[in-house]
Amino acid sequence: MADKQTTVLGIDPGLDRTGWAVLTKDARSVFVLRACGLLHTQAGQDLPKRLQYIHQELQKILQTYQPDQVAMEQNFFLKRATTMANTVMTRGVIILACEQAGKPIFFYPPKRVKMLICGTGTADKKQVQRMVQLTLHLDKIISPDDTADAAAIAMCHLKTAPLNSMLQVKNAFLEKLKAAQAQQIKKR
Repeated sequence: MADKQTTVLGIDPGLDRTGWAVLTKDARSVFVLRACGLLHTQAGQDLPKRLQYIHQELQKILQTYQPDQVAMEQNFFLKRATTMANTVMTRGVIILACEQAGKPIFFYPPKRVKMLICGTGTADKKQVQRMVQLTLHLDKIISPDDTADAAAIAMCHLKTAPLNSMLQVKNAFLEKLKAAQAQQIKKR
């Protein structure tokens, strides 16, 4: 298990622009950016065609990079209802592609990602881009910001997943212990 490498696909969903980034973390907790990009759809195109494009491209990314897990930003809306509906539909095709590929998906609110990456939940886009650049030891900032956000989401997952996994194991153990104790009480 010492040589175990974890690969995560981070996704910042949006109908116009969906950022994605594939990161790995090795046994020494070193993060490496394998690839990143932007799925961009044209505003004048029919909605079903835009969603189909995002779904197909995400399937290609999942097939090419074979991530162990997927991390995606949770919805956060202060915009118009149309924007919200389009983003929800985009998230739906992303979740479908991940399910079809058999990849578990985890969701992170933007403030949590910013807090973990930058130390403050109110960090702006430029701060996130800079911290991603520094953490991944990149020569330049990842651009556009949707792609940097996707890398930040993947980093957030890679940093928090081991603890979350341990907590789930502990909770499962405690539940079994509680059930065993209840059985012992019934036998008396």
